[in-house]
Amino acid sequence: MADLRALFSSNHPVGTSEAFTNRQNQWNLVATAIEEHLRHIADPAFDVEDLEAPRNNVLVFHGVGGIGKTTLSRKLEAALGDAGDRPAQWGAPTWSGERLVPVCIDLARSAGADFEQIVLAIRAALTELGRPLPAFDVALRRYWEHQHPGEPLEEYLRRGGPASRFGRALPQQMQSALSDVAQALLLPGTVGSAVGQVTGSLVRALREHRQTVRALAGCARLADLLEAEPDLDTLSFYPHLLAWEIAQLPADKKVTPVILLDTFEDTGDRHRDAERLLQRLVWLMPNCFFVIGGRNRLPWADDALQGQLDYTGRAAWPGLAAQAGQPARAAGQGGTRQHLIGDFSEADCDAYLARRLTQDGQPLISPDVRTVIVQRSHGLPLHLDLAVARFLEIRRTGRGPTPADFDHTFPALIARTLSDLTADERHVLRSVSLLDAFDIDLATQAAGLAHQAAARRLVERPLVTEDPYAIWPYHLHGAIRTALRTAGDHAEDRWTPADWHQAAGRTLAALGRQWQDAAGARATGRALLVACLRQGLRLARDHHLSDLGWLTDAAFAYTDDSVWEPLAPPTHTAASSPGTAPQPGPDTPADALAELLAAITRRQHEHRERTAERLTAVLDTGLLSGELAELALYYRAKAHKDLARTNEALDGMRQVAEADGRLAQRARRGMAQLARIRGDFPTARAAVPTLGWKGRHHRVLAHIWFPHGDIERAAAAFEDARTEAEQHDAPGERAIAQTLLALVVAFADPLRADDEIALAHQYLAPLDQRATTFYAAVAALVRDAGTEDVTDRAAVLRAESAVAGLPWIVPLIETATAFHHAVRGADDDLDATMDCLRQETANGDFAYYVDIATAMGDQPQPANSTTQWLDDAHVVRQRWRALVTARQDHLRGAQ
Repeated sequence: MADLRALFSSNHPVGTSEAFTNRQNQWNLVATAIEEHLRHIADPAFDVEDLEAPRNNVLVFHGVGGIGKTTLSRKLEAALGDAGDRPAQWGAPTWSGERLVPVCIDLARSAGADFEQIVLAIRAALTELGRPLPAFDVALRRYWEHQHPGEPLEEYLRRGGPASRFGRALPQQMQSALSDVAQALLLPGTVGSAVGQVTGSLVRALREHRQTVRALAGCARLADLLEAEPDLDTLSFYPHLLAWEIAQLPADKKVTPVILLDTFEDTGDRHRDAERLLQRLVWLMPNCFFVIGGRNRLPWADDALQGQLDYTGRAAWPGLAAQAGQPARAAGQGGTRQHLIGDFSEADCDAYLARRLTQDGQPLISPDVRTVIVQRSHGLPLHLDLAVARFLEIRRTGRGPTPADFDHTFPALIARTLSDLTADERHVLRSVSLLDAFDIDLATQAAGLAHQAAARRLVERPLVTEDPYAIWPYHLHGAIRTALRTAGDHAEDRWTPADWHQAAGRTLAALGRQWQDAAGARATGRALLVACLRQGLRLARDHHLSDLGWLTDAAFAYTDDSVWEPLAPPTHTAASSPGTAPQPGPDTPADALAELLAAITRRQHEHRERTAERLTAVLDTGLLSGELAELALYYRAKAHKDLARTNEALDGMRQVAEADGRLAQRARRGMAQLARIRGDFPTARAAVPTLGWKGRHHRVLAHIWFPHGDIERAAAAFEDARTEAEQHDAPGERAIAQTLLALVVAFADPLRADDEIALAHQYLAPLDQRATTFYAAVAALVRDAGTEDVTDRAAVLRAESAVAGLPWIVPLIETATAFHHAVRGADDDLDATMDCLRQETANGDFAYYVDIATAMGDQPQPANSTTQWLDDAHVVRQRWRALVTARQDHLRGAQ
């Protein structure tokens, strides 16, 4: 079908077609359901007059406005007709020898399809049978005479409406049915057109069981319907007569109507009066199959509607009810006969745009323009149609459309979205558009409402999707969310910038309350913290919220346990190439906090030099509060430590410790570690009693015993550190302690080290701790000391540490290599390693590793050693040499 709007948009010929993307899954659902329906009504036990049997003659497709439901209905009507005009990608139906009569009716208010028109349309579609349907036709003629006195049905049909699409033979067939009944009743021919006398005589004849009307006597409820007042409510029961007549058709005339009711959401009202009539029609025609399309799930199986509709509940509509154990809005969207129409895939979107407009057989919309449109559409067909209209509009001005012309959203998306929402639902919708995901409570608080009703109604709409296993299960459709936040909102109740700002503040506060309320829950605490931070940081940053409130507490909670989940993109990036200016740096406290946490997190993937630069830049803005400035100082000091800038690191740690804030204990730990790095073990040991859990006292103590060669005490302290981490539900610290335990155990017991290293990798797998993974790799080197491939692996580790900006790990790598050479008795290789080790520790950091390496190789103690041991230096040397000889014995025993 040609797109007339496109055809008349230009003086130049443009090929247009109503491109239809692959809805093969929906076609398969329809074909399967119809096949089941045909088998059901062919069963000898099926009774069209059974009013108590459950109904499964409905298939529902629902989805957001503009998703393609109307196009699907039209295509289904064409595919099910006699011509079988199916899209190429749809396969042939599995049934054969069955004649279907598709009837597509648009229920949109703009289409003017009232219930009377719907009944007429279904009957008019059956005129192709070429015969009257007496029971229904007589009743309908009686209704028409009462409700439209003096108005010929022919004239009514000529004025348009759904019934006018079908055969115009309906008035003649109705008159024929009336005449046939009059003749059967032996009424005078002149009276045959007097519908009142005919129906009255027919009722008497039916009550008296006359043989002359035996053809109609089988319809048990015909007399009652003819006696009832012929009003709209009575008309809604006439479909029972039509279903009965269809069931009486001879074999050569058998048909199965397939009735497609589109835009079903427009039947809704406060009292469901229109829906009640339509539901009654579906129930009373069990031998007809209905395909209903609308924005919302069909709730007929919900017990809550009892009293509002005639037939409700799971027993009445088993196919519409949610399956046992399945969330009402999970996959399947509430029953085997209810299906959410999803977005187009990117490939389908591109194919749609390529076929939609053509010139000389080639796509008129260029690939680069199509790419932008597809990305912005989020798979929503309405967005694609609006983009096509914009393409034609721009082209009409005389210039060629460019990708930049489509890097935006369309206000029309908002109009379609808001059209059938209540004022409260629109308020909640705008509020949740600020969020990536939400639950009902969060949506209600973000909207500032006292009751959850509006949020509950909104999440039942197809514009909201559900992941029942997520922290917040509900997600607003991407295209609609983008349109609400970026396109012009011209609705009467549109928000002002102040309204959006206030909503952002409410939403940020609501996120904080959720995190604080769940802070003690181990199962979801960390995941919820990260989720709240992600959404909260973006809200505060995008809406320039000055009061960071709970975000400060959350930032400290996030850094407490070295897990480092990604939070938010940085607000500042360096120039990617010469001549390219960097992006502007932070200009609000929220910007600065986002950049601070991004820098801390990204240090696992960036050179530590880059981390130090970013933290210096954010400190220089002056936008961080006192506590957050301490957080930046602390992690900059850690970066300096990793870069072997011990003096700068010590200065930063001292500033944080003297501030005596939340990080004071961690800073004192840092100072103790720096003292240990300089070989001042007495100072480091003296600090341990003051550190406690926050200062990781067990780990600091283990780091002191390890260089002393006291493997037993070092391993015990690392085990204590791991146990304490488990008690505090700190998986990041647990992984660090376990990895360091594996490292020290590897020197003394390679068999046990296998298990400890495996456990370390298990703990590290879900985390993002690059430095700790280096410790695990060194532990593997030590475990394998004396074997063939250690030196090559050590070289790779050195190169990787240089790329990561972690020079502090190199002395440990060299020490592990020295252990390997000492075990092998390779004196020349050991001397070369000693030279490298002396070079790496020339600034005084980790100089005690030179002492350790000489002890391993049984070489003289360095004369210029500055290491201040806690134990006698000779004892320390004996311990390290004993580890070498023990390994040699182990390897000989394994041969």
